[in-house]
Amino acid sequence: MPQKCSAARPAWVGVAISGLLVVVAGAFGAHALADRLTPRYLEVFHTAVRYQAWHTLAIMALLAWCAQQPLRGQLAAIALWFAGMVLFSGSLYLLTLSGITALGIVTPFGGLLLMAGWVMLAIAAWRQRPSA
Repeated sequence: MPQKCSAARPAWVGVAISGLLVVVAGAFGAHALADRLTPRYLEVFHTAVRYQAWHTLAIMALLAWCAQQPLRGQLAAIALWFAGMVLFSGSLYLLTLSGITALGIVTPFGGLLLMAGWVMLAIAAWRQRPSA
């Protein structure tokens, strides 16, 4: 049975905040960090921004699809992507800003959650019944 997109409002708020953070982090990285980080750490910071940006856009698209055609698994994919962004991008932001390299142990778990979100999306799409 298809789910209702009952969690859409909090997810839209979350995606709006994530979008804002993408712009802030991107500008911060380009202007404030350009002379303070090593080229390697600056690239790591930009990787975090890029992954957060792509998944923010993916969540927006999935929320729009869910509003039109709610399917089981859509909200799970969104939750996995949010958690993955926090762990993946968040750990990279903290690692580059603090220099605590031990935070890098968290990053792969965030990446796995991002991948799991894409798998969940594929499952939701696969289970979609054709229109009559």
